[in-house]
Amino acid sequence: MDQLRFDGRVAVVTGAGGGLGKAYALLLGSRGAKVVVNDLGGARDGAGKSNFADAVVKEIKDKGGVAVADYNSVVEGEKIIKTALDNFGRIDILINNAGILRDKSFQKMSDQDWDLIQAVHLKGAFKTTQAAWETFKKQKYGRVIMTSSNAGIFGNFGQVNYSAAKLGLVGLANTLSIEGAKYNIKVNTIVPTAASRLTEDILPPDMFEAMKPELIAPVVAYMVHESFEASGEVIDSTLGYASKTHFIRSNGTPLKHKPSDPVTIESVREFWPKVVDMRNGKHIDRIAEVTVDLVEKLQEFDERSKQDAAIGRESYWSSYSYNAKDLALYALGVGASVANPGDLKFLYESHDQFAALPTFFVLAGMCMEAPVVPKAMPPGKHADFSNILHGEQYIEFVEGFPGTEGVFETRTYVVDILDKGSSAIAIVNSEIYQDKRLIFRTQQHIFVVGQGGFGGPRGSGKAVDVQAVPKRSPDAVVEQQTSKDQAALYRLSGDLNPLHIDPNVAQISGYKQPILHGLSSLGFAARHVLAKYGNNDPLSVKALKARFAKPVEPGQTLVTEMWAEGSRAHFQTRVKETGNIVIAGAYMDFKNNIGGSGASPAPASTGLKSDGLFAKITEEVSKNPAKAKGVNGVFLYNITENGKTVKKWTLDLKNANVYEGEPKAGKADTTMTVSDTDLIEIASGTINPQVAFMKGKLKISGNIMLAQKLGPLLKSEAKL
Repeated sequence: MDQLRFDGRVAVVTGAGGGLGKAYALLLGSRGAKVVVNDLGGARDGAGKSNFADAVVKEIKDKGGVAVADYNSVVEGEKIIKTALDNFGRIDILINNAGILRDKSFQKMSDQDWDLIQAVHLKGAFKTTQAAWETFKKQKYGRVIMTSSNAGIFGNFGQVNYSAAKLGLVGLANTLSIEGAKYNIKVNTIVPTAASRLTEDILPPDMFEAMKPELIAPVVAYMVHESFEASGEVIDSTLGYASKTHFIRSNGTPLKHKPSDPVTIESVREFWPKVVDMRNGKHIDRIAEVTVDLVEKLQEFDERSKQDAAIGRESYWSSYSYNAKDLALYALGVGASVANPGDLKFLYESHDQFAALPTFFVLAGMCMEAPVVPKAMPPGKHADFSNILHGEQYIEFVEGFPGTEGVFETRTYVVDILDKGSSAIAIVNSEIYQDKRLIFRTQQHIFVVGQGGFGGPRGSGKAVDVQAVPKRSPDAVVEQQTSKDQAALYRLSGDLNPLHIDPNVAQISGYKQPILHGLSSLGFAARHVLAKYGNNDPLSVKALKARFAKPVEPGQTLVTEMWAEGSRAHFQTRVKETGNIVIAGAYMDFKNNIGGSGASPAPASTGLKSDGLFAKITEEVSKNPAKAKGVNGVFLYNITENGKTVKKWTLDLKNANVYEGEPKAGKADTTMTVSDTDLIEIASGTINPQVAFMKGKLKISGNIMLAQKLGPLLKSEAKL
């Protein structure tokens, strides 16, 4: 391994007479750096002086290094930097390590205790760094380390002065990392826990001995090396261990149900659990991202409120994430096996055709935890886990087919409540989005047992209905035995209802033993249909619908009967041992004709006003490919009419290529959704792009800042 060296570099280390500072100075000196060893020489509380710095300088020189001592206070940081410039003519590295303690409980702390700590830690780092800053800028090179503490990040009894200063240093470093970026000045923070003069009578002897500063010095040395590219990092290190610390911000929530509602103390209380929910929290690097994030969320809230107003009911939004392990586990839960070579692509993440089974994505639209059904029930009727059953399931792929890992945002809402006499049926739609794009949708019929008789409709035009199978012998039949452990395995994909594993719960519910999940049985049947008529290719599937008729016991044999008609495969599933139909009126729609008649070609794309605009963009990019590549981004435009995407254009400016459709390789860096009419207005200058964005006419996802680089390239011909 090549040794990381500091030949030709000049380093200033404050508080380097002992402990951490000494370890930093010795290590840098041994690797070729010329070192200014600064130390006022005081005790832990800052009182007194000594010649600690001279001893460290002598040790560096005895080992063949170059060093000078400096005894100035960090509050006069310009004097310390002058020592470096007078002796070595430059400064490349500054490690702000000097520190003292004045620990007292809050009420007993004096102004002097407070002011002295702020002066040494926070002001000292400010003054010393400021003195070096102009040199760093002229050189277009600098490496700075601030020293914080876990007391600053988490707080510590009796150290209110020290904690405040130490967290202040994190804020100082964060801002300087921004200001220094264009000058190649990297500013980072170390949070060390080590044996030193500050901790010699605080830590137990064994721990004091183990927490050697020499275990932290290599971390700091790497962070000030010219090869270290990060800036604004907060790194915690002790005992030869290092980790990164940063702030996480919750997704938060609007403090009202719809934009017109007031924000009250009571509404804050109502929404507070979402305010503090950190499950999907994220780190934000720059303050500008806070504004962009807030604008996006408010636009999203406004759009969601409009959607809810259109249906007259409140939607429920949730996130669903998955990865390759989830896909393989699901495939096993619906009967895929390595004994069948065609199933390997659903089980092995390194298979060159690894993919999800289409029915896997039903899981992202499940609504059992959503409060929408109980809220939609008529007065005097109720729905909870004790009286609901999954009656029917539909899934339709709208745009593409999801990849093998990702995160979805799911909107779930009730579109109708039917009265079936003794029971009610809630028709529940889910729309599943990825990067703001509607990828697929699902519909569930939820039977609410014993809650009918309220005088509601018996049918709904909003329901996707099952279809009777043809009145002829099946065109194909596949049978497969389920495992005794099938329900135990399938439940690991998320449905943990004890009905499927607990014998006592099953008996209370009226079953001899735990029953198999209906969606597991459907997964078996869908696999059979896909293999028979879809060449085992999930991308060939357009939609699927099924009704759950009767339960299946784990270990029973499923018999799937199939009929091909045009682009649709009708199917139903029986239990071989009993003859009972357990999945009825089902069908799978394919994108292509699978046999018979009835397939209809997709309508050709109509001409749009924006087509001419993209023709002009194509021409300009071809004239200036180097300028286009300078943007170094891939942009996807979703062109809409009446709220529906009717055409897509890709600006692949990494390769100076413009074409209709989605990116041919990978994902777009930035996706913009805009209507055909609004796009022309933006391009002609009738409406400013920023105004269009704020009004929701131009929706941008992905790297929003990258979109701003399009303006200089496209100029007045296309202000996109």
